[in-house]
Amino acid sequence: MRIGKVIGRVTLSRCYDSLAGGRFLLVAVQDRFALSGRTRQTKESLIVYDHLGAREGDTIALSESREATHPFYPEKRVPIDAYNSAILDTVDVDAGLTG
Repeated sequence: MRIGKVIGRVTLSRCYDSLAGGRFLLVAVQDRFALSGRTRQTKESLIVYDHLGAREGDTIALSESREATHPFYPEKRVPIDAYNSAILDTVDVDAGLTG
């Protein structure tokens, strides 16, 4: 599981039937520097499926790969690589761990 910040939304012209009711977000992955309040060193961004209602600027916890499909298993097969698992209120980082 990783932490990211929502920086936008993705609009699709067609919807996969098993994903109705959710939406896709553009999320900037937060590294240890960004989490401690410094400048983010990575430029990695992901498209994340969201059904929790995260908005631009929210910090979220995201699951990737096969774990991202587990909330839908076994009823549905879904074509996603990242899933919004939680909307985070705060993130506390030990300053000694950020190097």
